[in-house]
Amino acid sequence: MALILVRGENKSKLLSAISDMERHGSLTLVSNPKVISAEFADSLVEQILKAKLKTKSNVATAFFVKEDTTLSILKIKQIHPPAHIVVVSPEYRGHDELEEKLKIAHDMDGYRSYRALNAGKIDYSVKGKKRYIQNNKLNSYTE
Repeated sequence: MALILVRGENKSKLLSAISDMERHGSLTLVSNPKVISAEFADSLVEQILKAKLKTKSNVATAFFVKEDTTLSILKIKQIHPPAHIVVVSPEYRGHDELEEKLKIAHDMDGYRSYRALNAGKIDYSVKGKKRYIQNNKLNSYTE
């Protein structure tokens, strides 16, 4: 599991970046994104990059994805999200502090996963028997 930190100008850009990671990066969120303080996110990114940031963020969120740290970095490099995304690996000093903050943080409003609620399975009956068919391309926008 990898810990992802997303910071940006506004909430809509964060939501768009998370959606891009799910759709185009094929990353699987383990939990809902949690709201964290933008100041804390900026200071954590400065520690990781070991440089001053050009612009400060207004909003920030963090969450875990199912994929490991290396794979997450490679997948995120392939997309061009509208927000700044940082994969916080356990070797960084702020990883444990961010993980503690996530335990008490609130869920981010407005987030809806694009993935199917039924995990890509179509269920139907044939002669009274329930059948489930796996379809990885199936996606559902319903709640």
